[in-house]
Amino acid sequence: MFPLPKEDKKVSPYFVFYLVHAMQIGVGILGFERIIVQSAGYSAWIAILTSGASIIGLVWVSYRILNKGNNDIVAIHAEIMGKWIGGFFSFLFLLYFFAFALVVLRSYVEVLQVWVFPEVSEWIFILIIILLAYSYVTGGFRVVTGVSYLGVLYGLPLLLVKFYPLQYADYGNLLPILDASPGDLFKASKDMTLNFLGFETLFMFYPFIKDGPKSEKWAYFGVLFSIFIYLLTAFVTFVYFNQEQLKSTIWATLTLWKIVDLIIVERFEYIGISVWFFAILPNICIGLWCASRGMNRLFPVSQRSALRVFCLLLFFISVLLTNRQQIDLLQKAVSQIGLYSIYFYLPCLMVLQYIIMKVKKA
Repeated sequence: MFPLPKEDKKVSPYFVFYLVHAMQIGVGILGFERIIVQSAGYSAWIAILTSGASIIGLVWVSYRILNKGNNDIVAIHAEIMGKWIGGFFSFLFLLYFFAFALVVLRSYVEVLQVWVFPEVSEWIFILIIILLAYSYVTGGFRVVTGVSYLGVLYGLPLLLVKFYPLQYADYGNLLPILDASPGDLFKASKDMTLNFLGFETLFMFYPFIKDGPKSEKWAYFGVLFSIFIYLLTAFVTFVYFNQEQLKSTIWATLTLWKIVDLIIVERFEYIGISVWFFAILPNICIGLWCASRGMNRLFPVSQRSALRVFCLLLFFISVLLTNRQQIDLLQKAVSQIGLYSIYFYLPCLMVLQYIIMKVKKA
């Protein structure tokens, strides 16, 4: 009922590192510091570690489910819950993947408008990005994987820029250490976890990995690298801004880019925003690929036709989101859905799968 892809359409296990990491480092890293500092102050770096550790645990849960099911989430749902109930939950998953791509696209276009092209209509950027993502996704999963690989590589040089603000660092900002209450740290950890969402796409592209179980360690490495990037970014931001400044700075990373002084570049933030496009493009491509692949598995429709429908929806919904409040509301809604899905639904699914398989064997 749910055939596996052919061998020539699969990618090597180590590419999971790039796929997982690319989904976790997107628009959120441009301003996550302000959100977690509001809850736990400059002890919020602990929240990055605790939430990252919990994500590693959830990746372990995901691989227990996927290794037993040896297929994507659509087939696993059908096996555990049956065609109709399983199909319903699978449909919710693909809507979530689509919503993830929508949030990333609209958030990045907002950054473009505010920082670079305030006079240009948002629909122009939205259309260009969607057409570009469509061209990559129609090339198949191997092309999408290549986009993720290049997105990670192109974003790495921006790490060097983080050393510029350290010239003006006040390391006393980090003191006192551990001055937040357990409740504040828990809230900050919850807020930080939202930035690690995206690894759930494993549930759609797992069958496209050669020898899927061998890719597990690469998924862990991807999450660990994401934790390192967030920790480094938070550290540089914390020692540059004091807490009151940071609480009123929406995009701290972009503000730090403004102080970069290069002989050949007057406004480095323009360069940074342009380069960061290659970091957010995999988010959109993987989200659209997962959503259209899910439609193809659930309904008698080709993946390309489903992709066209999702691209049209992506364009019209993005254009309708016209102000900061609407975008903020969408971000919070998708984040909350993702949060409850990974922390409650995935462990329940693992337990249910274990029970069903035991009953079938008996």
